[in-house]
Amino acid sequence: MSPEASPLVGTLLHTIGAGSAALCYAPQRYVKHWKWQTYWLVQAAACWLVLPWIFAVATIPQLGTVLAEAPGAAMRNSYLLGVLYGVGGIAFGAAIRHLGFSLTYALAIGLSCVLGTLIPPIMAGKLGETLANTGGTYVIGGVVLGAIATFVTGLAGFRKERELTKVEDESIAPFDVPTFNPRLGLPIVILAGVLSAVFSFSLAAGQPVADVAAKYGAGDFQGNVIYLFSHSGAFTTTLIYCLYLIIRDRSAGEFRSAGGASLARNYALSALTGLLWYLQFFFYGLGHVRMGEFKFSSWAIHMIILILLSCGFGVAIGEWKSCRPATKFVITVAITLLFAAVGLLTYGNYLAAPPAPAAH
Repeated sequence: MSPEASPLVGTLLHTIGAGSAALCYAPQRYVKHWKWQTYWLVQAAACWLVLPWIFAVATIPQLGTVLAEAPGAAMRNSYLLGVLYGVGGIAFGAAIRHLGFSLTYALAIGLSCVLGTLIPPIMAGKLGETLANTGGTYVIGGVVLGAIATFVTGLAGFRKERELTKVEDESIAPFDVPTFNPRLGLPIVILAGVLSAVFSFSLAAGQPVADVAAKYGAGDFQGNVIYLFSHSGAFTTTLIYCLYLIIRDRSAGEFRSAGGASLARNYALSALTGLLWYLQFFFYGLGHVRMGEFKFSSWAIHMIILILLSCGFGVAIGEWKSCRPATKFVITVAITLLFAAVGLLTYGNYLAAPPAPAAH
């Protein structure tokens, strides 16, 4: 049995998931004497491979029966789209080298937000029906405003980087200084944004599997079964790329040694990153099933709240304190627009939700 539509509760659950995602990279700074690929492969194994099975076994009744009855095409398509999502993650990392973090984040997330939200109803032939609904108009408006807000956020971040980062500072390693090259970076970031949106399609492709899980009583947790396929697809791409880097850098020995640092601590911190990253999907699924008629807007709500919380955390810990007043104004405008976008999306879903049954 599916839960009743409750967009306000759904948005709250999306907020918890987005908060988990916004914090997931915090443990990375405490991982010592490991190259990026060593850390990344360990956290990816936790997030994309191990945790989906643990949560599925814990929350999906008769999991073996569900997998036996689920449509093979849905499982295959969810996996393959997950593979493409993994390619998007690699492209995101490459784009940062040529555009910087802020512009890459804004352009990739903005594209992912719009494409991942609007293409599913377009392909289903329901966009016109959605726009004809008052609530749908608010939802689409929220998606568009969210994309604008994301771009403004990126502009603010770019200004902050220019004001606060001194390339000539010897404390910055050459590897960490991006080579600004928009001619190369823009095509890569477009690829990253498009393929990041594919994760939304991967979840939609796996919905028939979740429907079988719901039939056996999975209820709110039905989406957890999809992650067995979407996440394993993303892990496949990550594994191939990390193995390439490990072979190139001859860093396989790092899995057995941390160069004097605590090996157990590195594994624990990497696993914590994977857990925080996975929990965003866990709460995404709980929020998604409560969004009512416009479930497709879950992707936009999640992405916009993720950016909002990331900005909010940065302001709270003083990252913008030394910026010029004009840059502080830009980030204030961005946060205001992000709040407004979430409000429009939530209100649109609220309008479209069926009324609660009368009490007897």
